[in-house]
Amino acid sequence: MTARSVAIVGASPDPGKYSFMAVQRFRARGWTVWPVHPSAPEVDGVAAFRDLAALPGRPDLVCLYVNPRIGLGLLDAIAALRPLALWLNPGADGPELAAAAQARGLRTVEACVLVALGQGDPLAVAGVVPLTS
Repeated sequence: MTARSVAIVGASPDPGKYSFMAVQRFRARGWTVWPVHPSAPEVDGVAAFRDLAALPGRPDLVCLYVNPRIGLGLLDAIAALRPLALWLNPGADGPELAAAAQARGLRTVEACVLVALGQGDPLAVAGVVPLTS
């Protein structure tokens, strides 16, 4: 299987933040991780990108760790990337954001990605791709 890629929007350089933990756990599972933060140069030793337009490719998954109001403003850029799914973590989720994402054709998952990572490939856990053994 080719390594999957994830853009973690709102990735924090603070080791106490869940978004920092997501960077670590995705990397530990072999994913290519693209932290997105407007001012942090890196997150856990991984070069960060100022915005989604700066990403070097199409992520399989976009994982949000930002306020839903900010997320609403990012939906067009996320939709342009055509990820397999948009993951809305607790605090970054909400009915308005989920509905707006789905209206743009984005497959949306509202759950904690850290929990899903503990169960395997988040995309498979969420039913976006088939489970593999």
